[in-house]
Amino acid sequence: MPTRILIKSNGSIKVEGDDFELVDENGNKFDLAGRTKISLCRCGQSSKKPFCDSTHKTCGFESVIVAYALEPKKED
Repeated sequence: MPTRILIKSNGSIKVEGDDFELVDENGNKFDLAGRTKISLCRCGQSSKKPFCDSTHKTCGFESVIVAYALEPKKED
């Protein structure tokens, strides 16, 4: 299955697929313990960042997401 990223309104970022990795800014891989689905925090309040712990449900986080097209890529 190709990697799919779902941005949930008022919630987390869901990542699922058979072949993805999550790394920190130094390139160190997070051990996902074989998971093919993870949820990443968007509210900034999770105690398990970068992973979601559902704190967004109680901290008042709101962010409705609707897909749109980006502007054309600029030439370098």
